Amino acid sequence: MSKYFGTDGFRGEANVDLNIEHAVKIGRFLGWYYSQDHKGRIVLGKDTRRSSYMFEDAICAGLTASGADVYLLHVTTTPSVSYIANVEKFDCGIMISASHNPFSDNGIKLLNSEGEKMEDEVIDLVEKYLDGEPAELPYATGEKIGAVIDYSAGRNRYIGHLISLATSSYRNIRVGLDCSNGSTWQMAKNIFETLGAETYVTANHPDGLNVNQGCGSTHIENLQRFVKENHLDIGFAFDGDADRCMAVDEHGEVVDGDKIMYLCARYMQTRGTLGDSKVVTTIMSNIGLYKALDQLGIGYEKTAVGDKYVYENMKANGHLIGGEQSGHIIFTQHAHTGDGLLTAIKVMQAVTEVKRSLSELVEDITIYPQVLKNARVTDKDAALNDPDVQAEISAVTAKLGGDGRILVRKSGTEPVLRVMVEAGDLETCEKNVDAVLEVMKKKGLLLGIK
Repeated sequence: MSKYFGTDGFRGEANVDLNIEHAVKIGRFLGWYYSQDHKGRIVLGKDTRRSSYMFEDAICAGLTASGADVYLLHVTTTPSVSYIANVEKFDCGIMISASHNPFSDNGIKLLNSEGEKMEDEVIDLVEKYLDGEPAELPYATGEKIGAVIDYSAGRNRYIGHLISLATSSYRNIRVGLDCSNGSTWQMAKNIFETLGAETYVTANHPDGLNVNQGCGSTHIENLQRFVKENHLDIGFAFDGDADRCMAVDEHGEVVDGDKIMYLCARYMQTRGTLGDSKVVTTIMSNIGLYKALDQLGIGYEKTAVGDKYVYENMKANGHLIGGEQSGHIIFTQHAHTGDGLLTAIKVMQAVTEVKRSLSELVEDITIYPQVLKNARVTDKDAALNDPDVQAEISAVTAKLGGDGRILVRKSGTEPVLRVMVEAGDLETCEKNVDAVLEVMKKKGLLLGIK
């Protein structure tokens, strides 16, 4: 685990954990790093948070002071920065966003020239510079000082790319869009209306302080209510930077990332486009997804938690679809990162071509009840590897058999063990999670439940 950058960028409370000095230095280093043998070209986007404008200015100052040219996409999505960085061969892409976090947080995401998450070796160099190594970098002077260039055309090219992927008209389909007061607040409506949908939009009035506030993919109840109140056929909710998508069917029922992966993989299988590709999930995907894929004869692989690990597996093995329960879905034929708008278009492709409702497309997958509790412990490794704790985990595994599972994993950022059980009913989940926690308590390993 890096000191500043996690699996999805440098993130924290604006001007507390992440401040403008960090932003300037990140810009200074990347501008210098990519301008040593040519004029560096870097594409930059941001979401709607109030602090995003501040960080945009700070990063631009650092980049241009080191000699790089900066191309501004302005308010846009993370996947659009990824797409433009790749197709137009920028040296790198930068996105200012804290994704699904509250407005008070922000983040800096770094993408390489392929639109993929930045290589660890470059991140390591950025972090060393943040900690003062090297102490100084040369400033560009004269004509070598970088320029800031308005590049809204790049955003428009991305929108055109998405529209081109739709294979059917959305005419006579009533679609709800929850834009989370974030990056899709204008983009989503334009795309769906261009494709013919009768479009209804909520959470599309950002004020810099309301991103993800009671809306978007992390507050799906807003879209559920919106779909039912307006008698819509389908709904999609995005997060602040639109790298996630959750769906709601015509009855107001949630179709999460696991169900989306199932229906898209099934659609690809019936169309003969899946081939030998497997569905790549994290270890947190629901057991119901695996059982449903088994019924279809579709293989799957599991990675550590984080879309970064999902993509690495997909790229290494040539898999076409993968993602997370949270709605972070990756289609490697079209993107190098999760893309909420692309996911919505892929779901619409199945709905329009199969000519069945969303609820019908997912009726054959049963999501198992899941209980997850966060145990604050004195020592994560000691608690997880304690013989009595391991014995109880084994006992629960045997008890659940093939009708459930237990997963105990370490938090990457806190002194916490996450204990999760899936089973046929909530009572069984609760009882077995508590059994493991009780052993931790008796051994003096448990400080509390978070």
